[in-house]
Formats: sequence, structure tokens, C-alpha cells
Amino acid sequence: MTEQQRNARFALAVLFGVNLMNFFDRQIAGALGEPIRVEFGLNDTQLGLLATVFTLVYACVGVPLGRLTDSWLRTRLIAIGVTFWSLLTAASGLAWNYTSFLLTRIGVGIGEASCAPAGQSLIGDLYPPEKRARAMAVFMLGLPFGLFGAYMLSGVIGQAWGWRAAFFVACVPGLILAALALFIKEPPRGALEARTSLAMPGSPYRAVLRIKTMWWIVLSGLLFNFFTYAVNVFQTPFLQRFHELGLKEANTISAVSLGLTGVIGLLLGGWLGDRLRTRANGRVLVGAVALLLAAPCVLLAVQQPKGGVVMFTVLMSVSGALWFAYYSTVYAAIQDIVPPNLRGTAVSLYFFAMYVLGASFGSTIMGALSDYFAHRAMIDAGATEMADVFRASGLHSAMYVIPALLLLCSGSLFGAAKTIAADMRAMTTQTR
Repeated sequence: MTEQQRNARFALAVLFGVNLMNFFDRQIAGALGEPIRVEFGLNDTQLGLLATVFTLVYACVGVPLGRLTDSWLRTRLIAIGVTFWSLLTAASGLAWNYTSFLLTRIGVGIGEASCAPAGQSLIGDLYPPEKRARAMAVFMLGLPFGLFGAYMLSGVIGQAWGWRAAFFVACVPGLILAALALFIKEPPRGALEARTSLAMPGSPYRAVLRIKTMWWIVLSGLLFNFFTYAVNVFQTPFLQRFHELGLKEANTISAVSLGLTGVIGLLLGGWLGDRLRTRANGRVLVGAVALLLAAPCVLLAVQQPKGGVVMFTVLMSVSGALWFAYYSTVYAAIQDIVPPNLRGTAVSLYFFAMYVLGASFGSTIMGALSDYFAHRAMIDAGATEMADVFRASGLHSAMYVIPALLLLCSGSLFGAAKTIAADMRAMTTQTR
């Protein structure tokens, strides 16, 4: 094994750990949403707003950090970012009211904005195109394992020692990973490409936005993150309210269906994406078909009657495995159509759009829909006070928006499949 290969494997292992803690620390608030809501006296709209503010800050800070990724040491940027968000995660456990908790989550969002552009840019320079989807799949394994860990550990720790303790526990592994990131050897940009850069006058942002497929991928990203953030914030409260499960039991189901089963989708999606790379649109077609199949699974899961927890878990697990294929296929496709010297910029623009226009609205709109339907249920029952049964009914009705969004996201990837071949040729030949 060459030194370059050893460095690539070590870097991928560290980046996997960094991405795991990225989503672990991000999802703790969702896993413990119900006890946090009760302690601070929040409604569902306020609960969803926590994720909205987080994602807006994450997206806005990510754009300049993405540009910095293309010109500065990516390993150092990751180390600084992980250190910052880990410390702010611990500070979340010290919050004394809704505002102070919100401010600490903003700090976490600022730190985490460094992870995706720098991490994906590094992978693009550490692995050749024919192995990139599988490498991206390993990096993105941090997502399901991070969600799994957040739900499982938060449920156990929150039930045993209170919700604040979970935020303190999350800080330590992040600081260790920040130190390890400094031992990654920075690879030269574009060394594994036929062409190392695309000389283009004017703004680098405009250069990225001239790539037609990026528009389809951005559209898919905002739809995808709209529903994933809505599900991640509200599935556990839904299980607690509608199916009347305890905090630990509800988080265990979310850990499996929203986290662990995603490992299958990521690995299988990455494998299929690389196998089908003989077709220019092979990768995005894998993602499109996977999302198309996931939509009816979610619909049937939401339709399960009160107490139908087993079938809900099975159906959401299947859908989760399917929709996770999006990450390993679409993220690798971005590397195929964007030249190496613009990849950090491209990822940051993609993340900005999908978080500002998608993820930031997902949890808040889901919360607002839940409150609206809960109020309707209260009025229809002739009641004058909001009771738990109305909150359960409201959230149940709001969950039906998810399968519709899955279908729209699938359609956007089918659109990308029509333009990607031309964009791949343009990136290779520099004719754009």
C-alpha cells in the first residue's frame, strides 16, 4: 500500500468520525425535543424553529467557508470547526431558557458548516472518479450512525439523567476527532483528474451556477432536506403522542428506522453508483428510483393505526434505507460535474440552497401544520383547551406531507439524469 493510499484511508476514517459527530450533535435536540418542549413550555412551531434557525445559520456561514475550502488548508478548517461546535454542544446543556438554548444551537451550526465542503473536497482529491461514490458512501455513513447514536444514547441518557446530560457527553469525542484531523496530509487539488482546474473569468459562484445539472441537484437537495429535517425533528414526538410510547422506546425506533437502516442504503447506493457509472446518468438514476420507491413506504407507515408500531417501524426502516441512497449517489455526482478548483464552492452553494429553502422550512412548516391541525381537532371536538389527544391528531395529519415531498424529489433527479452527460463532458474537456 502506497503512502497516498494509507493517507486516503486514514483521512476517510477520520472524516467518517467527524461526519458522525456532525449529525450526532445536530440531532440531539430532535431526539430530546419533547422533554425540552415541556421544560421550556414550547409549542410545535417553536420546537421546529430551533432547527430552522440552526439550518439558516449553517447555510449562510457555509458559503464563505466553502470558498475558503478551495483556497486554504482543509484539514485545519475541519479541526477548528469540530472544536468549536463540540464546545457549543456542551454549552447547550447549560441553557436556562428557550433563547439561551437557541443561541447555543446557532453556535453549533456555525462550527458544523465547515464539515461538508471541506470533507467532500478532500474525498474528491483522495479518491479517483471510479471509486468516489463508495468513498462518499463511507463518509456519509456518519449520517445514519450519527442519527442512530443520537437517538439511542439520548433516549437512554435523557431518561436516566435528564436531557442536559446528553449534550455534555457529546463534546468529548468531537475534541478527539479535531486533533486527529490535523494528522491528515493535505492532498494536492485535482491530482486525480484529467484536468486539474477550469479557468473561467468572473465569479466562481456564477461558474458553478452555469452547470445545468447543479440546478436539478439543488432542487432535489432542498426537497430532500425539507422532509428529512421534518422527520428527524418530529418522528420521535409523533411516536410518543400518537402511539403513546415512552422517550426511550420512541427514540429506539427512530434510531433504527431513521439511522441504522440508512447504512444499507448508503453502501448499496454507493456500490450501484460506481457500477452504473458506465452510464453518465447512472448515479442520479439510482437515487431517483430509490426515492420513488420510498414514498409509498412512508405513506403506509403514517396510515398505521394507533398501536401499529411494528409495521410503522418496518415501513419507515425500508423507506429510510431507500432514501439514504441519495447521499452516496448525488454527492458523488456533484464531483463528476464540477472541476476540482470549484468543488468546495459548489458544495457550499448546494448546501446553502437546500438548507435555506428546504431544511430550514421543513421542521417549522411541519410544526406549524401540526399546530394548525391540532387546533382544528380541538375546535371540531368543541373543546376550549389544547389537550394531548389534539396534539397527537395534529402531528399525525401533518406527517402526510412527507411522501409527497419524496415523489417531488425523485422527479428532480430524473430531471438531472437528462442533463448530466453534457455537463460531465464539459467538465472534462473544458469547453464550457
